[in-house]
Amino acid sequence: MTPEHFDVIVIGLGPAGLVACRTLAEKKISVLGLDRKQEIGPPKRCAEGLGLAWFKRAKLKISPEWCVHKIYGATLFSPSGSSVTLKSKKLQGYILERKILEKHLAMDAVKKGAKIIAKSDVIEARREPGRVFLRVNNGGEEKQYSCGMVIACDGIDSLIARQLGLNTTNKLVDVDSGCQYEMTGISGYDPAVLNIYFGTDVAPRGYAWIFPKRKDTANVGIGIGGMQKETAKYYLDKFIASRQGLAKGSVIEANAGIIPVGGFLENMAKDSLLVAGDAAHHVDPVHGGGIGIAMEAGILAANVAAEAVHKKDFSEKFLSRYNKLWYETRGNELKKKLRVRHLLEQLSNDDFNYLADSLTIEEVMKIASADLDKPTKLIILGKKLVKRPGLAKIMLKYLN
Repeated sequence: MTPEHFDVIVIGLGPAGLVACRTLAEKKISVLGLDRKQEIGPPKRCAEGLGLAWFKRAKLKISPEWCVHKIYGATLFSPSGSSVTLKSKKLQGYILERKILEKHLAMDAVKKGAKIIAKSDVIEARREPGRVFLRVNNGGEEKQYSCGMVIACDGIDSLIARQLGLNTTNKLVDVDSGCQYEMTGISGYDPAVLNIYFGTDVAPRGYAWIFPKRKDTANVGIGIGGMQKETAKYYLDKFIASRQGLAKGSVIEANAGIIPVGGFLENMAKDSLLVAGDAAHHVDPVHGGGIGIAMEAGILAANVAAEAVHKKDFSEKFLSRYNKLWYETRGNELKKKLRVRHLLEQLSNDDFNYLADSLTIEEVMKIASADLDKPTKLIILGKKLVKRPGLAKIMLKYLN
C-alpha cells in the first residue's frame, strides 16, 4: 500500500492543532489533521473562558454561535467569604461554547485547503529516510500516511512525541487534577464576572470556580494539586453542597482531566517534529487556562513548519527556532507566572483572608498593573504586610 503523502500532518485537533491546520493551509502547505475522537470538539476540557486579546492574536471573529456569555471581570473569594471584585464597564472576554468553536475552526481550516479526519487513532509513528511514516486506525480500517514532518498536539500524554523521541513527561508536582460540571437551575453568583474561590479547604493548591455561561447556567469546577489524597470530584461535590444556590441545581455535563501547570519544555523540537498545546505544557500555571495559549503555539509551530517545508529542512537544528519564538512570545511570561503559582501554594487560609480583608480594589489594580514599577508595588504590599512578617517574607521572595 502506497501511503498518502502530505507536507505536514497535525495530530490532535484541539485549539492548537486546528489553528495549526488553518495556518498551514493559508500558506498553501498540504496538511492533514488527524484526531482520535469520533467528533471534533467534544468532550469539553476547560471552563471555556477566553479574554478579548486572544481573539485578535488567533484571528478569531466574535460569533454569537460560540461566544455565548459576556464577561466583565472577576470576583476573588477568600476562605472566610471576603471578596475583591475587579469589574470593568468594558467587555473583558467571553465564555465560549468550545465544542462549537472547535467545529468552526475545523471548517475554516478545510475551507482554506486542509484535510481533516476524525476517529483516526495513530497506531505507529516512525521516521524513515526523508519522511515520517504513520499507521492509523481510521474507524477500524488501517490507513497509511507519510509526511515531511509532524506537529503533535495530542494532549498531555502525547504518545506521538514519545514515539518520535521527545520526552514530554510531566512530573506529578507539575500537574493539577480538574473536575467540572456544567450546571443549570443555579443561583448565588454574579453572572457578569468570573467567580473564583480560594482556600486550602476549598481547593488545595488550586481554586474553585463558577464561570457563568447562560441564564442560571454555569461551568462549576475545581482544580487541585495532582498529589492530593482526595480526588477533584470529592472537593467539587463538597464545594457545591456547601452553597445553597448550587446544591439545588442540575448537572447537564460532567468533565474531568489532568492539567499541566509547569514543567515547561526547553526543547519542543526533534527531527521532523514539533509539539504544541497541552502536549508541550502550554498552559498558564496560575489559573490553568490554555485555549488562547494553545492557539498561539499552534500558529507559531505552523509558521516554522511552513518555513521548513519551503527550505526542505526538517532537522532538529532548523526546527528548534520554534523554541526561541515560543519563549520570546509567551514562554518567558509563563515562567514568571510559575513563580506566582509557587507563592500561592505557600499561603494559608489565614493569609488569604488577611489579604482579602486588607487590600482595597484600587490597591489590587495597582499591584496588577503592568505600568507600575516593582518598588511601588512593594511599598503597597509592605504597608499591608507589616503585621504579618511570615507572609511578607513569602511574597517578597517571589516578587524578587
